Amino acid sequence: MKNWFFGLLSLMLTSVSAQELNDYSVAENVLWASPDGFDLTMDIYTPDTGRDAYPVLVIFHGGGWLINNKSIMNDMAKYAVEHGEYVVCNVNYRLLVDQNNTVTMDQIVEDVLGAVLWVQTNIGAYKGDPTKVAVTGDSAGGHLAEMVLIGGSQLSSTGFDEQPLGFRPSYLPDGVTCDQLMKRGGIEVQGAVISYGAFDLYASAKGGFEEPSNVFWQMGGAKPRGIFGAGKNVTSHPTLYQLVSPIYNVPLSYERKLPPQLFTVGSKDNLTTPELVSAYVETLREAGQDVTYWVHEGRPHAFMDSGKNDFLGISWEQDGVPAMKKVMQFLDEIFY
Repeated sequence: MKNWFFGLLSLMLTSVSAQELNDYSVAENVLWASPDGFDLTMDIYTPDTGRDAYPVLVIFHGGGWLINNKSIMNDMAKYAVEHGEYVVCNVNYRLLVDQNNTVTMDQIVEDVLGAVLWVQTNIGAYKGDPTKVAVTGDSAGGHLAEMVLIGGSQLSSTGFDEQPLGFRPSYLPDGVTCDQLMKRGGIEVQGAVISYGAFDLYASAKGGFEEPSNVFWQMGGAKPRGIFGAGKNVTSHPTLYQLVSPIYNVPLSYERKLPPQLFTVGSKDNLTTPELVSAYVETLREAGQDVTYWVHEGRPHAFMDSGKNDFLGISWEQDGVPAMKKVMQFLDEIFY
């Protein structure tokens, strides 16, 4: 009887402890840039646990660069702020189909670079520490988070308009130029979590990404086209496609050390397969970069999405929460 009582008491205490979540506040739809008049916003979550400043997690959503917005990552953002000591920024960026289906892939990369710069410039107002920033994303968002690390050292005031080709962030702090940023070392973050990301858009374009067979164009309500605009394709302008593909731009660690990175993928992912992700991870390791790799057994693509998707056979509670426990452990090792 005594053992039974203490066993029940332990179970009750464990249950209560498991229910203790951080209080937090949310600043919704904070305007951070308006490239070509197109407003871009983010939601900023700040925990209420008594710290003067918190590390920052910046989230970029997936959707094949053609669909979705930051709301698809609401569950992830809420989990991170409730279970961890992080300011969380859930970011909108332009899609290819926006602005009358004229947005180019380099502009999307410039949006996420600009978002990170905005965070590093302004996040102190939300109790974020601008010197402790990690980026994360899934699928297309994973590609974009990785491009923050890779493209952050490839800035140019001329963008992709003329030589030298580089990225011109959609947001720049007042009085700061791309040249000045490059002299400071470019845009740097302190960690990254990349979930089932895409790392070779050059190969994807050759494989039909810009063709009607890619159903994401139809889902986005737009006519398929080249991701760099009229007159530019993977045959005539291969350099453009390679510049937005992380796998062709991995630096050797003695030339540029990237921050610690965690890569995740589902063992049953047939879109960004474990083979594709592990190949990129191996490329990073061969370059001497700090990489952790984790396979989510039995899970398909998009396991970080909010809510439940019966068609894909995923749900946040079943698939996302176990992954986030790994993510939070990784981030805590970097920042705490």
